[in-house]
Amino acid sequence: MDKHDGRDAGTIRLDDPWYDALAVGWGEGEEPSPPRPAVAGPPAPGASDIYLEVQRSAAFREVRSRYRRFVVPATAGFLLWYVAYVVAATAAPGLMARPVLGAVNVAMLAGLGQFLSTFLLTWAYARHARLRRDRAALDLRWTVFEQERGQDRNRARRAGR
Repeated sequence: MDKHDGRDAGTIRLDDPWYDALAVGWGEGEEPSPPRPAVAGPPAPGASDIYLEVQRSAAFREVRSRYRRFVVPATAGFLLWYVAYVVAATAAPGLMARPVLGAVNVAMLAGLGQFLSTFLLTWAYARHARLRRDRAALDLRWTVFEQERGQDRNRARRAGR
């Protein structure tokens, strides 16, 4: 991000090197080729059309559904567990101070349980993603890649005419 000088000194300009630039050859000292004039005829579908088509597909809806079926209950369960811990610590200090083993009390075990549950939830999320979503998401990514590649080929053919 760079700040403008002059009249609009308070505004911030985002310089995104990937916006409207090809990734191949970027930053290697080559100057980008000037934009070519549009070829007459029906407009070619753009990348946004491809993404909208994928977003409407049954495969994409299934990936999102699998994601939500895991994340919503897991988040609700973890937040409930955390709120129960905080409420018990404030509302039942006698219970939380009860010794379990030597100097270790219920509050210390519950606090360690928070850490343990965080690690278990992270492991479960990674496992769920690997087993239930990653393959389908990768297939969608390849679908988009192939469609964009086909568009690029068609544009190159039309420009070569």
